[in-house]
Amino acid sequence: MNRATLGRLTLGLGAVIVGAMLVTSPLAAQSVANPALEAARATGQVGEQTDGYLGFPTPPSDEVRRVADSVNIKRRKVYVERAQARSSTVEDYAFTTACQLIAKTRPGEKYQAPDGSWRTRTAEPALRDNRCPPVGSPLPAG
Repeated sequence: MNRATLGRLTLGLGAVIVGAMLVTSPLAAQSVANPALEAARATGQVGEQTDGYLGFPTPPSDEVRRVADSVNIKRRKVYVERAQARSSTVEDYAFTTACQLIAKTRPGEKYQAPDGSWRTRTAEPALRDNRCPPVGSPLPAG
């Protein structure tokens, strides 16, 4: 099997896994490797925003924007479904998810601090909004 075929197979399988995981949890998608997204994270081209979506600390390439937009569309769909199921607003559900996603960033990755500035995660815990529930808390119940 050549490299291009293996890449297409891997990306196809990854899309199936991401889709299945998004049905169960918006956070679960974080654990699925997307090479383009992981590269963008590693180089600081994309990071977690305080609103639950991926954002751009620096102007992104077209490819990075396409990948992030695709993830954000999927996140929005999950947020809408989960917020409705919990009698919550989409914004509240997305904010609480953002708190968890920011807490899960790895050293070297970018994230948005409560003041809106972009930070690079260190070994220290990420700066999170004081309204965020404690790390590991469940998402809003309603």
